[in-house]
Amino acid sequence: MDRDEQAIRTRIETWITATKAGDATTVLSLMADDVVFLVPGKSPMRGKSAFAAGQDAIKEFTIEASSEIQEVKVMGDWAYAWTALTVAMTPKAGGTTVKRAGNTLSIFRKSAGTWLLFRDANMLAAVPG
Repeated sequence: MDRDEQAIRTRIETWITATKAGDATTVLSLMADDVVFLVPGKSPMRGKSAFAAGQDAIKEFTIEASSEIQEVKVMGDWAYAWTALTVAMTPKAGGTTVKRAGNTLSIFRKSAGTWLLFRDANMLAAVPG
C-alpha cells in the first residue's frame, strides 16, 4: 500500500473516530470548503458551512459507526474510496436507536499535500429491527 492510499485510509478512520467523539472541528478539517454530499431523497448538501450547520442536530445523539473500506484508488491528486458504512444513532435522552447501513463512494482531492473529502455519495438505508 502506498503512502497516499494509507493517508486516505487514515482520513476515513479519523472521520469515524471524530464522529463518535462528537468532534465536529476535526470532521470539518477533513473536507474541502466546496465539498458536496449526496444522499438519497434529498437535495445535495453543498459546502463545508452547510455540513457544519447540520452538526448541531446530531449533538443530542450518541453515534456509533463502523466503516469497512472496500477499495481505495489513487490517481495523481485525485482518489476515490468505496466503504461499507454502518451508523447507529441513539438519543442521549433515551429512546430508540436508529441504525442505517450501506455503501458510500467518496472522492478525495489532494490540496497542499493533504487529502480532503471533495464529494461523497452516501447510500445508507434504514436497518430493520
